[in-house]
Amino acid sequence: MTYTAPIADMRFALEACADFWSLRARYPDLDEDLLAAILEGAGALAAETLAPLNRSGDRARVSLVNDVVAAPPGFREAYEVFKQGGWQGLAADPTYGGQGLPRSLALAVMETLHAANMSFALLPMLTLGAIEAIEHHGAPDQKALYLEKLISGEWSGTMNLTEPQAGSDLAALTTKAAPQADGSYAITGQKIFITWGEHDLAPNIIHLVLARIEGAPPGSKGISLFIVPKFRDEDGSRNAVRCIGLEEKMGIHASPTCTMAYEGATGWLIGEENHGLAAMFTMMNAARLNVGMEGVGVAEAAYQKALAYAKERKQGLVIIEHPDVRRMLLTMRAKIQAGRAICYACAVAADGGDKAMEDLLTPIAKAWSTDLGVEVASLGVQIHGGMGFVEEGGAAQFYRDARIAPIYEGTNGIQAIDLYGRKLLGDRGEAMGRVIAMARDAAAQSKDPRVAARLGDAATALEEATDYMLSAERNDALAGASAYLSLAGDVIGGMLMARGVAKTEDAEKAALLAFYAEIVLSRVGSYLPLIKLTAAPLAALT
Repeated sequence: MTYTAPIADMRFALEACADFWSLRARYPDLDEDLLAAILEGAGALAAETLAPLNRSGDRARVSLVNDVVAAPPGFREAYEVFKQGGWQGLAADPTYGGQGLPRSLALAVMETLHAANMSFALLPMLTLGAIEAIEHHGAPDQKALYLEKLISGEWSGTMNLTEPQAGSDLAALTTKAAPQADGSYAITGQKIFITWGEHDLAPNIIHLVLARIEGAPPGSKGISLFIVPKFRDEDGSRNAVRCIGLEEKMGIHASPTCTMAYEGATGWLIGEENHGLAAMFTMMNAARLNVGMEGVGVAEAAYQKALAYAKERKQGLVIIEHPDVRRMLLTMRAKIQAGRAICYACAVAADGGDKAMEDLLTPIAKAWSTDLGVEVASLGVQIHGGMGFVEEGGAAQFYRDARIAPIYEGTNGIQAIDLYGRKLLGDRGEAMGRVIAMARDAAAQSKDPRVAARLGDAATALEEATDYMLSAERNDALAGASAYLSLAGDVIGGMLMARGVAKTEDAEKAALLAFYAEIVLSRVGSYLPLIKLTAAPLAALT
């Protein structure tokens, strides 16, 4: 696989669309030279170290022997390059060795890693979640013990949430935590679908595990979060946690998806008893945005592969000269740019302390961008024709890998429920009202009358849909929630691209925006019947 980080497109999305430099007062040492150096360095890491391992890792897969998972050849050396570069701690607390840079910049770096090698990138992505959870909820001694080694990349981290009977319904989890005399807990239970839960790339793995303390209230109110290291803190001995199986998956073959057995493992409470879900959501929200970025990254890699193939494959003409192929390629590129802008804007909102906008954009960034990843990867297969359907062509892997992202960290249906139930109802549409106003302002500023008309109409459709969602009965609103999220993502992506074009007056980006307006924004009105469907038709058939 060949991959080149699209730094010009990334900078346009970050600086012009997402308003990155609004953060300058919070990060006075950050300038354009540093931004360029970091993105170029990440691009080199992705292209030279990670991308060459993407296909070979997919074929070699991972193996489990005597409780130890072996990563594919080359991954250990690649992880050492990643660690030595200090990439894990870009946005982490400088007190513990982090660089204290904006989360939005770290997210852009993660895009290049996901694009080059999604299986590999899942490892540092999960470690980021562990870092954030310990930073926000850990006791001082826990921060001192774990953060420096996690931030440096010496150790890695995981999230252990899911159990065979408890997927999205975490209230059903049964893993137990028994208090011990020394203040620790003995953790007993089984967790499934644990990404990079066991591996040979780092000497220690810090598991963050949801469990129920003996005597805790039933349901979600009785869940606590624990730190369970692979090797015990006190004496370095192997803890009673092990991988007892690896999933055979559709994609991400080079990333171990583990079944983990906790057999009285020593764990330490993080945060307060019975408040584990609050700490877990710190990890989850960070992961949701990173998974959205994952969708964009894999889409970018699929696009680059399809573009290269279309330039060299002849069927009468070189196929890039066929209008339908050009339509598919432009659709891929335009939607990638919109998804990239949405994810970056969410991270900039977090960096800037705009909690309401961060909360609103998180489920949209996760769901819209991962749906985008699947759609773009599928178009990449289509452009390759028959070669796309066979593994030799190389396009199929992107589709197989991308397909997990709409399921990760709360399925996209759950993101739609979150957008409606927590975000929209939570502030009675105030944050979405800001988005609608920004879309109208961007339409008014556009120098392209087609864009102005399409974006203005789209903003009106989003306003109508929002008014309906706020007034509808709960089940009726939930029936239309996924369509509502799709509509919001379409409009926000177009609004952000229009803001960027207005700032830069880049002719190529303006042409891409005009195409997006015609193939995406022109259709947003069709979402309204789906949003207003109500629950009745869903119950009409047994």
